[in-house]
Amino acid sequence: MKYGDIGRHKALFGEYTELRVQENRSIGINLLNGDIMRNVSVAEAGVSARAFKDGVWGLASAPESSDGAIADTVARATANARFLAGKEGRPAGVLPSRPGSGSRDLSTRKPRLSQKGYIDFARALDGYVVRRFPGLMSRMVGVNLLDMEKTLLTADGADAHSLVPRSIIFVSMTVEEKGEPVELYEAFGGLGHFEDVFSDPADLHADIELLGERLGQKAKGAYARPGTFDVVLDSDLAGILSHEAIGHTVEADLVLGGSVAADYMDREVASPLVTMVDFANTALGKTCPVPLWVDDEGVEARDAVLIDKGVLRSYMHNKESAAHFGVEPTGNARAYRFSDEPLVRMRNTAILPGASKLADLIASVDDGYYFMRASNGQADSTSEFMFGVVLGYEIKGGKLGQAVRDCTISGVAFDMLKTVAMVSDDMSWTGAGMCGKKQPIPVGMGGPAVRCRINVGGRA
Repeated sequence: MKYGDIGRHKALFGEYTELRVQENRSIGINLLNGDIMRNVSVAEAGVSARAFKDGVWGLASAPESSDGAIADTVARATANARFLAGKEGRPAGVLPSRPGSGSRDLSTRKPRLSQKGYIDFARALDGYVVRRFPGLMSRMVGVNLLDMEKTLLTADGADAHSLVPRSIIFVSMTVEEKGEPVELYEAFGGLGHFEDVFSDPADLHADIELLGERLGQKAKGAYARPGTFDVVLDSDLAGILSHEAIGHTVEADLVLGGSVAADYMDREVASPLVTMVDFANTALGKTCPVPLWVDDEGVEARDAVLIDKGVLRSYMHNKESAAHFGVEPTGNARAYRFSDEPLVRMRNTAILPGASKLADLIASVDDGYYFMRASNGQADSTSEFMFGVVLGYEIKGGKLGQAVRDCTISGVAFDMLKTVAMVSDDMSWTGAGMCGKKQPIPVGMGGPAVRCRINVGGRA
């Protein structure tokens, strides 16, 4: 429920202050082989305040939002800032300001299902999986729902409210092949309440059929060969690389902490075919998977063009980092829980589409791979990365061959991007991801397919 008339609390501000009232509501349901293994419904709500004085912040929070709790929270944040300023304060100019306002409520207008309704939906999907693929070693169906509702007031004039829901269904299947388990999964859904995203379990039957078909191909597939190959990375993998291996290196707080991108501004870091953007709320005329109109510092959010035709042009900023670099804030300050401090975080990070068809990317590879789906991986501030690949196919003479078993890809992202030779003209998003940088946060990742050279870890 929207917190009303937050503006009346502005009289409590004694320093530059940000006040946030927030509630996260989440539902999690997991069925493992038809048995309910998880069935939770959780709400976390409260208030936080940040006060800024002489270059330092004071933070306070409380798990309620009564007038008394808000007054106490603002007073404690102010006292914390003044105390720290007395100990370690430093000369600091005025923080940059671009206050956002308005209300964006993406709630459904349809009647909401009960917890049992979500369980019944999952059971219906599980039943279809059993009927169509009776020989599975194991199966899992899950429902993950998250509503993030925030009301924000800042001393420089921001007054904003948002309710952004996300609804995800995931299906995982495992078969046994030659005594070894072989697994494949898929996530469905994204922005919106469940009732707007999913209407009938039957609507997912074709997707489940495709998942089962690919699992069968993977089970009969070969292991990838180790070495450096020409590969086509489908949008899912290109999006994860954009986020993990490039995106984190250009978050301004990590740049100040020693990221390799500190030395790359206005330098060529990728092929001229690569333009990468962290979108605020709208991309190519459509609402992004995780839209943000006003960030958690009250800044009106704008797109950040990170790489423009191969040249690094921008970092992602909060107010403080923008002041340090002498640029405008981008609106990338985000916090997950009411008690969390806003950090520089990505929103919807993607490479822009190019001019080639996916079929042409594949046809241009004589001996390599088409990788489609990633599992867990890691990247560091040097842009060095390693990711697991759980779905892919050989490419021989420009044609798709047999599927490959789980393998890895690795390299240095800024070097890999310089090898991009083709970019497909389509674009797709995934909105199922959670980024973990001290605190989790929903993110969107996506883009086109790209052809590049990359290190493949397989079996000789």
